[in-house]
Amino acid sequence: MTKHLFLAGAMAFGLMASPALAQDKWTVRPEWVRAHESFLASDALQGRGSATRDEAIAAAYVASQFEGYGLKPAPGMPGYLQPAKIIRYAANGPAVLAIAGKPTAVPTVLVGAIDPVSGTSAVFDGADPARMPHADVVFVTGGKGSPMALVRAARAAGVKLLIARETEMTQGMFKGMGGKPRLPAGLEGATPTSYAALATLPSADFDKALAQAGAPVSFTLPVAREESITTNAIGWLPGSDPKAGVILVTAHLDHLGVRPDGTIMHGANDDASGTTAVLELARAMAAAKQTRRGLLFVAYGSEEIGGYGSSYFGDHPPVPLDQIVANIEIEMIGAQDPKLPAGTMMMTGFERSTLGETLKAHGALVAADPYPEQNFFERSDNYSLAVRGVVAHTISGWAVTPNYHTAQDTLENLDIAFMTRAIQSLVAPLKSLANSAAKPEWKPGGRPEKK
Repeated sequence: MTKHLFLAGAMAFGLMASPALAQDKWTVRPEWVRAHESFLASDALQGRGSATRDEAIAAAYVASQFEGYGLKPAPGMPGYLQPAKIIRYAANGPAVLAIAGKPTAVPTVLVGAIDPVSGTSAVFDGADPARMPHADVVFVTGGKGSPMALVRAARAAGVKLLIARETEMTQGMFKGMGGKPRLPAGLEGATPTSYAALATLPSADFDKALAQAGAPVSFTLPVAREESITTNAIGWLPGSDPKAGVILVTAHLDHLGVRPDGTIMHGANDDASGTTAVLELARAMAAAKQTRRGLLFVAYGSEEIGGYGSSYFGDHPPVPLDQIVANIEIEMIGAQDPKLPAGTMMMTGFERSTLGETLKAHGALVAADPYPEQNFFERSDNYSLAVRGVVAHTISGWAVTPNYHTAQDTLENLDIAFMTRAIQSLVAPLKSLANSAAKPEWKPGGRPEKK
């Protein structure tokens, strides 16, 4: 580890001392993009698991780059790091599912609950999440749609527990989660974020349980409470006009860490690529003439387990949120989406505000999200700021890349040339927005409400 960190430091010094950098301040170079990725997505950082020492090392790396580029600590902060305590829960034994007072086979729990669940049950064919029945417990038949989309719909309908048939898809999801259920977590002092629990049963056992739909159901999962620290890295470029507002440029620096079998989930695209973009944009803007608006660059921790780094930032912003003119979140720009024109990235919620149109008018290679059914606008760190009123969107490359949350999300599978062009396309629009008097606005009905 010491060797890798030393090499990363030497690499960072080399970037800052490069004669080419002094000659061409605003050019993003593929070797610099690769250099950041080579460290952030290396074996040394063990997949940058949320709220782990590896995430903290990644945050320290980003902070050191900010300082080297000439960024300052944000107002009121003693340094470049913003730590936050997270309260998490972990399964501490097998779940118990009972119907009409009689235990079923042991279920596989993909999403758990801290408290026991009980109530009567209903049946849902899974075809349209918007038609989720309002019941305590819901059996999902048909195997249609994304399990996590059903979980989100169930939460909106007040459902406490979903019971589904075990499939290859759910088995793959459980394996991808490290063989552990996702459980509620939250920032210290806040109510843990909770979703509907999701449990699966093998096909024959599911059919037996389904035959008793309407009978009372109970579900218990033993859990243990844990505490951990997540870390945001923050760098600040003051503007020449303190009243002009601030542009916020962000990404998340954590990923999935190491699976129980020792497989490192490197997260080169998700979201070392976005972190790299934040670093390169910070470097370019620090080298330019001071802009009218201030620029705040942030790499958040713990996006993967619930967006806790961005939530903490939203609760403890170093500048008042009403001074943030716009937030540009960058996530997964390591591959080109085949649905979009060559070289183009998508912006989630493009139609919700004027930000995308503004950036596009100044050369940003952005287009509308071609996957509206995926609700990506609500699934990235931009949402933590958007529900607080900030015009905030995520820019992404191929959001449904086959390497998403797999062990194949590695440096070797990145399109460095595409990444470089994508980041470069944001430099001039960011500079223009930072010098403009215009302010992006929500369109009618575009601002989300906090749920």
